[in-house]
Amino acid sequence: MKIHIIGGGIIGWSTAWYLNQKGFEVTIIDKEKTSNGCSHGNSGIIVPSHFIPLAAPGVIAKGIKWMFDAKSPFYIKPRMNLELFQWLWQFYRSCTPERASKAMPALLEFNQLSKSLYHQFFDKEEFDFFLQDKGLMMFYKSSKAEKEEKELVEKAQELGLDAKILDNAQAQQLNPNVKIDVLGASYFPSDSHLDPNVFMTQIQERGLKSGIQQMSSCAIKGFQTKKGRIESLISTNGKVIPSDLIILAAGGWSAHLAKQLGIRLLLQGGKGYSITVDQHDNKPEMPVILNEAKVALTPLDNKLRIAGTLEIGGLREKINLKRMQGILESVPHYFPTLHPKMLPKEQIWHGFRPCTPDGLPYIGKHPKFNNLILATGHAMMGMSTGPATGLLVSEILQGKKTSMNIDLFDPAR
Repeated sequence: MKIHIIGGGIIGWSTAWYLNQKGFEVTIIDKEKTSNGCSHGNSGIIVPSHFIPLAAPGVIAKGIKWMFDAKSPFYIKPRMNLELFQWLWQFYRSCTPERASKAMPALLEFNQLSKSLYHQFFDKEEFDFFLQDKGLMMFYKSSKAEKEEKELVEKAQELGLDAKILDNAQAQQLNPNVKIDVLGASYFPSDSHLDPNVFMTQIQERGLKSGIQQMSSCAIKGFQTKKGRIESLISTNGKVIPSDLIILAAGGWSAHLAKQLGIRLLLQGGKGYSITVDQHDNKPEMPVILNEAKVALTPLDNKLRIAGTLEIGGLREKINLKRMQGILESVPHYFPTLHPKMLPKEQIWHGFRPCTPDGLPYIGKHPKFNNLILATGHAMMGMSTGPATGLLVSEILQGKKTSMNIDLFDPAR
C-alpha cells in the first residue's frame, strides 16, 4: 500500500514515523523545500495543562475587546469571506460551558498520551531534543486573572492533574535567575518542554534513514477521484501521483485542499509569531505564559524563545510588526530585567496554526472517500499532540482500537 501524507510538520512526520514502524510504504509531500512551519518556531511546550478548548466561555467578549488593539494577542481581520463567517458562527455556538466541559477530559488525555510518547522517543539512543519535565507557570498581574487561574487550577485538580496557585515569593523561588513582578502564578508541574527545531530535524533524519520517502517543493493543487476514492494527487507542476491512501495533515492549508475534494472543512489559519534570542542567564527556569498578554517564553539551552499572537486573517505571509512589538513590550511588565529587542524582519518567525471552531482537532477517516484520513486542526497544540496524533492515525489505518476515544475529533462532525 502506497501512503501519501500531505504536510511535512510535526503531525505529518509523527504519522509517517508510526506507519513506517509498522512496515507501511510512506511518502511525505511538503510544499516547502525545507520545512519551517508551525512545528519549528513554536514555543515547544507539551501542555497537559491546556485542557480547555480555544472555544471557551468568555473568549468572545475578550476577542471583541482585543480586536481594536493593534498590539493585542488576538485579532480577526474583517473580510467578506463565506468560510470565515461559517467558522465564526460555529465558534460562537461552541463557546458554551457544556461543550467545554465535554472537551476537557479528551484534551487532557490527548496531551498526556503525547507526553508519554515523547518520552519514548527521548529514551531512544538516536534522539536527544532537550526534553525537560520542569512544568509550566502562568503568571498573572491582576486580581481578575488571579480569579480565572484559581478556577482553572480547581478544574485541573478535579480532572486529576497536578496544579497549584503560587504567590509572588513562591514563583520567584522557582525562577531564581530572573526577577519577576507578578501577583502570582498557576503552576502545572506535569507540563514539559523541548526544542522543537531539534526534534523536527531528528525525526526527519531518522525517518528518512528508516525508509520514509519525502517529496519536497511539491505543492498539491488537486486530486483525481473515482467512485468515492482518491486515485491520484496532482501537483502544481502537473505531476500526477498515484496513491492508495491519503493522509491530509497540511495544517492551515488543509481546508483549501479539502475544498478541492468537495469537503467543507471549517478551519482558519491563526498566524503566530516568535523570535529566539541569545540568553545565557537572566531567564525563567521553565516555560512561562504571561496570562494577560498571552505570550509564552521558553528557555532553550542558551537561548530564549518568545512567542505569541493569534491572528486570523487568511493565509497572508506578511509580518505585522506591531503585533511582534506588542509581544516584546509585554515581557518587562512581568520580568523587569528582561528587555528583548526587535530583530530584523527576516529573523522573525511566523506560522499558521490550524484552528477549528470548537477547538478540537480533526482526526479520522472522512466518509466521502474511503481512502482519506484527516489529521489537522490542532491550533496551538500541534507540537504538544503531534506524536499522539501520529499513533492514533496509524491505529485507525490498521483497524485497531485507538489508544484513546477520539469520537469528539471526528472530521465529519
